[in-house]
Amino acid sequence: MTEPVLAHRCEGEGGGGRLPLLLLNGGFMSIGSWEPCAAPLAERLPLVRCDFRGQLLTAGPAHRELSGNVDDVVGLLDQLGLDRVHVLGTSFGGLVGLLLAARRPERVASLIAVTVSDHAAEDNRQGARDLRPVVADILAGGERGSFHDALVESVYSATYLAANAARLRTRRQQLGGFPASWFAALDDLLAAVACFDLRPELPHIRCPVLVVVAGDDRVMAPEAGRAVAAAIPHARLAEHPTSGHALVAEQPAWLVEQTLTFLEDLSS
Repeated sequence: MTEPVLAHRCEGEGGGGRLPLLLLNGGFMSIGSWEPCAAPLAERLPLVRCDFRGQLLTAGPAHRELSGNVDDVVGLLDQLGLDRVHVLGTSFGGLVGLLLAARRPERVASLIAVTVSDHAAEDNRQGARDLRPVVADILAGGERGSFHDALVESVYSATYLAANAARLRTRRQQLGGFPASWFAALDDLLAAVACFDLRPELPHIRCPVLVVVAGDDRVMAPEAGRAVAAAIPHARLAEHPTSGHALVAEQPAWLVEQTLTFLEDLSS
């Protein structure tokens, strides 16, 4: 059998005929970034995690548009023999999940889309433009922690930053050990974030959808997430009032509760 394109991990309780939940990473995440959510989720249902092309465990180059990642995800599901899955995607992964649900509806039983937007607004495009020179400098030999410095203020809420300063310093140091290929792929991922427009796709989504908004999100503004929910027929909306964009890291227990409640409601 041909090896799947995407590095992946399967885990969790698979009994009772329950469909797996596929976790789709944010742009700067890897499989391990889901651990605070994945551990409790895996106690209740089967999980599949994966790294997109160019992320830490999957070779690049990364795609410069969302649709290539949709094709990769479908290829992974084919290789794993999974006809349909529930999908939980955050940020970049949430955008891929939305496009997957719109274009391959037969593969998506339901979707939880966390901290997403319906299109690349000027703030998204400017954020990508600001980060790309930082990446170029790192690839030319610059200090790798500078990427963390450029990103951290926009990704996390002020409350989380203050309470987790030591943890974030450790993450900054860890970036020094990341391969150059990871930084090279960032430029492609940033290009995809700077040009997406899901507005024509969203009305075609027919599976049950929960859109999750973070009240202090400075990457994908709360009103952009609300626009996603408004554009999808019968979509539900959940809002955390204080979390920043990295809701998976800031509020994992709350997100797990929202996810399980949504999935349980579907089966009742």
